[in-house]
Amino acid sequence: MIKIAIAKGDGIGPEIMDAVLEIFNAAKVPLDYQVVEMGKWVFDKGYTNGMTAEAKDTIEALGILFKGPMETPKGKGVKSINVTARKTWNTYANKRAFQTLHGVDTVFSKAGIPIDLTVIRENIEDTYGGIEHMLTHDVAISRRIISKPGSEQVIRYAFELAKQKGAKRISCGHKANIMKLTDGIFLNSFYAIAKEYPELNADDIIVDDLCMKLVTRPDIFDVLVLTNLQGDIISDLCAGLVGGLGFAPSANIGDNICIFEAVHGTAPDIAGKNIANPTALLLSGIAMLNHLGLTGSAATIENALLYTLESGKHTGDFGDRSTPSLNTTAFAEAIISNFGKKPKTNSRELKADHPQQQFVAKLDKNLMMETKDTSKESIAGVDFFIESDLQPDELAKIAVHYNNEQFKLINVSNRGTQVWPTGSVYTNLVNQYTIRYESPASTTLSQEEIVMLYSKLIQDFKVCSVETLLQLGENKAYSLAQGQ
Repeated sequence: MIKIAIAKGDGIGPEIMDAVLEIFNAAKVPLDYQVVEMGKWVFDKGYTNGMTAEAKDTIEALGILFKGPMETPKGKGVKSINVTARKTWNTYANKRAFQTLHGVDTVFSKAGIPIDLTVIRENIEDTYGGIEHMLTHDVAISRRIISKPGSEQVIRYAFELAKQKGAKRISCGHKANIMKLTDGIFLNSFYAIAKEYPELNADDIIVDDLCMKLVTRPDIFDVLVLTNLQGDIISDLCAGLVGGLGFAPSANIGDNICIFEAVHGTAPDIAGKNIANPTALLLSGIAMLNHLGLTGSAATIENALLYTLESGKHTGDFGDRSTPSLNTTAFAEAIISNFGKKPKTNSRELKADHPQQQFVAKLDKNLMMETKDTSKESIAGVDFFIESDLQPDELAKIAVHYNNEQFKLINVSNRGTQVWPTGSVYTNLVNQYTIRYESPASTTLSQEEIVMLYSKLIQDFKVCSVETLLQLGENKAYSLAQGQ
């Protein structure tokens, strides 16, 4: 028996989890369930991270969490329990597989266009760090953190999955044409790792172009890997291609702890009515069984699910409206009654189970991920983010007074667009500028010199934030303003 942690969730979570566990038990899946306390009702008891200490300890001991949808209370200043769980346990790769399901009609199934897509989304970094600050009463800033080690983790996982799947194509979705440093790290990591997999056809595509192509020709893609926010959007788009979030499984993969969950909402409007569709959670559970080596059990259940869908059985949210819908319990019982039957399409091969408990390393300190870089690092300048409602020329006239042997005012920008020394009167402004100083002699600056300049600037400006401008070897490691 493999021990796993179960969190039933909020809203319809307990109903669909009970239905899935009923199917698992009927299939005699060798799992031992340890129920843990997580979700909105735990927030309401005063736990600000949405889980009890006992729940955290249990999950970290077992390494597998199977969870229903969970709600984060609104207006209480707490973070999403779903994001917190993924980030706390470094489940760096979010895997979501999307396939045409016969019995679930979509525009593509009706057109005879088969879909078999796997989206791998980076799960830890990007804007999901939730690092935000108000710089002025009008202007907020969000820090988008993309790291080379974090990118390499998820991209290597994506290539390994593509290799196991026998994928015809692996594509990196990105916006490196605009975010040249952050998305640039991700894209460069993709092609560096691609060299280790010469048998795979690796390419990249700008994410807006990817969206257009997915809704016109989804069948030309196979495995997609993207940064966190872009991957979140693309994976929900792909769910729409196969029938919606009710048919979208999700696995969050880490080196020590993995989370399998349904990604749809808690649907409080139908909670307790026993009419929710358990398919997404069941598909997530099937992915969990395969992860744990229970491939025979997974195949038996998946074949029964696919056969049930092919036969026209459905819950109220999909299917032929001229035939009666089944409630949650009856739908689960229909799947159980079809054990041993094979669907006409996408039938899974029955194999013996080879159970393997998730390995959780015993750690006594946090892992520091750092790549080796032999480039010489130096400070080339500094950006000061300041609050001001002056016109650009007026502001620059003050800022240029602080030019000296170490610093020269290079440009002034507003919302990323240069407004001094050149610009346009038609550029609308907000009350937050960035003023950039660089070393006029291209000499290396020190942090102490930057602090001294800071202490002078605050005599004339409210400084909201500061960023040093790094130079790595011969390369400037900072972006230019639009128009600079």
